[in-house]
Amino acid sequence: MASLLEKVSTLISANMHALVDAALQSNSPAVIDQYIHQVENNLADLEDAAATVGGEARTLKRKVKEYENEAAELDKAVDAFLVEGNNAYASAAQAKLNSTQRLVETYREQATRQEAESKNLLSAKVKLEARLQMMKQEREELVALLELAKSKEMTVKTMKSLDDLMGVGDSDISRIAESIRSRLDKASAASEMRAARLDEEMDRVLESSVIDGALTERRKKLGLTE
Repeated sequence: MASLLEKVSTLISANMHALVDAALQSNSPAVIDQYIHQVENNLADLEDAAATVGGEARTLKRKVKEYENEAAELDKAVDAFLVEGNNAYASAAQAKLNSTQRLVETYREQATRQEAESKNLLSAKVKLEARLQMMKQEREELVALLELAKSKEMTVKTMKSLDDLMGVGDSDISRIAESIRSRLDKASAASEMRAARLDEEMDRVLESSVIDGALTERRKKLGLTE
């Protein structure tokens, strides 16, 4: 029982905060699950041990009572034999009485120890049950925290993905816009070139018309009109 109580004592004295911190760092309730598993196993052993020791204590107390009754009968028999003057039987009864009284003391001591052991086991059982209940509550809170953390991480990841997507989109938009601007610039340049050619052609035609007009006037003066 000492080994079992030592294990139980270790579980009861376990640092709850350290367990929770370890679970948070590993991002998993597995640490606490392992602790709960150990507590439940030891709690089952504890209940079995408490029942066994408690039963032994009751058995020993019953034996004490039985031998106390037997010792009382032997005590009476010794007196009766002495009254009869039967010293041999009185001596034999006394020897048996002494042996029975020693058994009574032995069983009484054992019963006392077993009762104390049973109380220790029951006390440890109550403490371990309370510890188990507390850790299960801690686990529920931890799972909620981990779910919240995962949700936050997913939100951050999603936001990062959106940022990355927006970055890519901006680049594409800029590239497309630049391409459009280049096309517009080219079209504008081509238009300007066409306009320039038109202006030149107009200038050429107008100048040619002026020259033709001047020559016609000269022909008239010279009488060369057809």
